[in-house]
Amino acid sequence: MSLRRKYNQSAKDRDRDLIPNDEKTIAERLAIRPAKRQELFPIALASLILAFLAVLVCAARGYLLLYGDAVAHLAIARRIIDSVNPGLPQLGSVWLPLPHLLLVPFVSKLQWWQTGSGGTWPSFVCYILGNIGFYRLTRRMLPMHWAFGATLFYALNPNLLYLGSTAMTEPLFLALFIWQTVLVMEAIDAIREERIGVVKARLVVSGILSVLSVYTRYDGWILAACVWLMLLISLVKNKRIFDQVRGAFAILTILTVLAPMGWLYHNWHYTGDPLDFMRGPYSAAAIERNTAPPGQHYRGWHNPGWALLFYTRTAQVDAAAWETGFLLMAAAIAGTYMLWKRGLARASALLWMPLPFYVYSVSYGSVPIFIPQLYPHSYYNARYGMELLPALVAFAFVVVAWFESRIIRTRPMQAVFLQPVVLMLCVANCIAMTWFTPLVLKEGIVNSRTRIPFEDSITRELLAMPQGLPVMMFTSDHVGAIQKSGIPLKQFVSESDYVSFHRALDAPSIWAAYVIAIDKDPVAEAVKKNSANLKLLTVLCTTGQPCARIYESEVFQPIKR
Repeated sequence: MSLRRKYNQSAKDRDRDLIPNDEKTIAERLAIRPAKRQELFPIALASLILAFLAVLVCAARGYLLLYGDAVAHLAIARRIIDSVNPGLPQLGSVWLPLPHLLLVPFVSKLQWWQTGSGGTWPSFVCYILGNIGFYRLTRRMLPMHWAFGATLFYALNPNLLYLGSTAMTEPLFLALFIWQTVLVMEAIDAIREERIGVVKARLVVSGILSVLSVYTRYDGWILAACVWLMLLISLVKNKRIFDQVRGAFAILTILTVLAPMGWLYHNWHYTGDPLDFMRGPYSAAAIERNTAPPGQHYRGWHNPGWALLFYTRTAQVDAAAWETGFLLMAAAIAGTYMLWKRGLARASALLWMPLPFYVYSVSYGSVPIFIPQLYPHSYYNARYGMELLPALVAFAFVVVAWFESRIIRTRPMQAVFLQPVVLMLCVANCIAMTWFTPLVLKEGIVNSRTRIPFEDSITRELLAMPQGLPVMMFTSDHVGAIQKSGIPLKQFVSESDYVSFHRALDAPSIWAAYVIAIDKDPVAEAVKKNSANLKLLTVLCTTGQPCARIYESEVFQPIKR
């Protein structure tokens, strides 16, 4: 036999070894079963490395504080321990408290607060936990190799990697959202298999996660309600199991009800209105009224059709490069239908919860979304589309797995190469999105171009003032200037203490040595009414921002202790 024939024969033997050529091997490759503990360690390790690299890049390029919301989250956490009136009143009434409470240990270090790195660590951990949960979730929907592929696509999303380095709330909520879905799937399976101990444990842990979700984002309220309803339906269908787990289900019910009631009480206790987060001066409705031109509204206002278009398009651009988001969305819808036909879509359908929530929020909740792909071609709230990322990825890979199952017997060679091709596409999607700047990061860059220089100019003025003297300033909009200066928040007469601030509004020159009035804020309005004994020192104006006027009091006398 010639050498060429021997080589060709050996190559064919190697190829035959690679091809799954018997039913047992094929069944094993296509098997869908719960993830084993040893499968999770590589996911955790890879996530740790990715998160660490993302933090290094974002910190080196100054991306940690691009979002004004990230600056505000850090400031709320900081004023819990550093303000005229520290403690729980500083949590406010609109943003939910859990993200800020998690930040407190990290922002207590002044340098970590100033640089924004204090907000990195909770999001860093949540990114890792979210990836582990996502693999565990997809392992109940997909064969092991495709669960790994879906997790790779999810974890390599540049928007998610960026958010995982900041003080934004998306990584925390996504981790809770994914794990809630995992627990519901496991609980329903345990009910079907009549494993009483597992059912009880999943019900109680679901209740705890519902509380955490409710205190993280308002979509968590809908998530908690959906979890409770889905578990109730499953238990009602198996009354014998229901009778044995009534105590655990009662705990789930109590936690699900008490969590939102606790926030309503917090609003009532500190503002006198239990719905202050919906209709108060800092609510989304109030912000929309103050920023929109008179008589005009954003596209999608009271229009669910436009709201659906804006949200789904945003989710597509958040998830995939160029126009491939349309393909990803179509595949996700098809994958959902496939699971529904197999009777597996009930629990996994929870992943679609953000869709109706945000369509309603855009239509009737005064929550606009702007992306450059749609009129008015600007950037606002693009990160909300990230909450549909788990659904788009998980269900799209259901289609990929189905396609493999169709060709594995008739075209085994193509089936062998399908996985490496798909994995390369996952990496290519990450590279393409990063090269052209991911949408969420781009929004932060664009919207910070005027805010950061404006706050830098205020910071320079703050550092030039004699230290230790009280400064009156409305800090809700531009607290980043104080953050960069490193001056303690308790030195400021601000809205963080209702009594001292409103007393000072009546006579600014008496209660503060310096006054910083930014056009149209409460301090500026107070100075207009009573500018006696205030000497104008400087006016700071930056393109795209209101002007700030800095005054010195001519009559202020420090209180002697």
